[in-house]
Amino acid sequence: MVTDFNQMIDRKQSDSLKWNCNKDDVIPLWVADTDFLCPQPVILALQTRVKHGIFGYFNAFDGLTDAIVQHLKLHFNWHVQPEDILLMPGVVTSLNLACQTVGNPGDGLITNPPIYGPFLQLAANGGFESQLVDLQQKSDGGYTLDLDDFRAAIKPNSRVFAMCNPHNPVGRVYTREELEAIATLCIKHDLYVCSDDMHSDLTYSGHPHTPIASLYPEIAKRSITIMAPSKTFNIAGLDCAFAVITDKALRKLFIKAQKGLFGRVNLFGQIAAEAAYTHGQTWLKEMLVYLESNRDYMVSFVNQELNGIKMTSPEGTFLAWLDCRQTPFAKNAAAYFLENAKVLVNDGHFFGEAGKGFIRINFGCPRSTLQEGLRRIQSSL
Repeated sequence: MVTDFNQMIDRKQSDSLKWNCNKDDVIPLWVADTDFLCPQPVILALQTRVKHGIFGYFNAFDGLTDAIVQHLKLHFNWHVQPEDILLMPGVVTSLNLACQTVGNPGDGLITNPPIYGPFLQLAANGGFESQLVDLQQKSDGGYTLDLDDFRAAIKPNSRVFAMCNPHNPVGRVYTREELEAIATLCIKHDLYVCSDDMHSDLTYSGHPHTPIASLYPEIAKRSITIMAPSKTFNIAGLDCAFAVITDKALRKLFIKAQKGLFGRVNLFGQIAAEAAYTHGQTWLKEMLVYLESNRDYMVSFVNQELNGIKMTSPEGTFLAWLDCRQTPFAKNAAAYFLENAKVLVNDGHFFGEAGKGFIRINFGCPRSTLQEGLRRIQSSL
């Protein structure tokens, strides 16, 4: 199977959030879904179920949890049991639930801006004290979590570390050594780890993903890992995610914390996820090659052609983090490009104070779309 990721799919005539919130002459490079057809086995599985015509209550999809177990083993050498997998209706919902499972109002919640906007709401949603530890930008423009900063931020009331790996928006994929150092601090200071590993399947050459919970039993006992097929296989609208909790007691707490507020994942979300994990591996390999090529093209173009703007090569995700702080429009770069380039991007402020002067661009699209967007930005400069 060879997929044509250059194929242009008209999303303006659909219900796409990404494409339908702007004028026709605007190129949207913002919302983090891709413009690629999802794997054919997913489409066929959904079509087959639709033809049945009755969509009543349904039994649990044991095949889905088995497929997830095999996926984790194949990609991350993470050996979990089917009972460790809890299906959930969304990643952000699951992340909030995870934090509120292990923390109580008044506890401290640590996270690392610049970071995906909903992370910045976790503390307020759970009544926690927000304890921010900004990622540090290195001389080459990349980011790292400074362990001294992390250690200094831990207070007697610190209880939860909400992390994002691979990191959205800066594209870091933490190394095993970094994760081991983080795990050591969390164990020492009795911190629980709630980890958003949404982009775990989307990493590039030389940057394998390691779930922090897979390191060793001591950190697994205090970890809740949130994953989903949504970014990987472009099925975000079907609302299927899952939590991996290998500790039985912690898993019971997570279930209890739901308090009857969460229903099961919808029928089509489970069908799509099972088909994707079971039959979408070749498609995934092909997409990663295409995305890595898009990434390399973009790094070269930005650093050579966009005067005053810098970009480091993301190790994972299909999201680019551009430094516009040396431009005269740094305070409102996203608004500037929307008005002057007709390109819609995410403003860095959405990712916290540490994101001011930056923009995020989604390169998960046909190369022609990316080229046109970058050329428009170049012309606007």
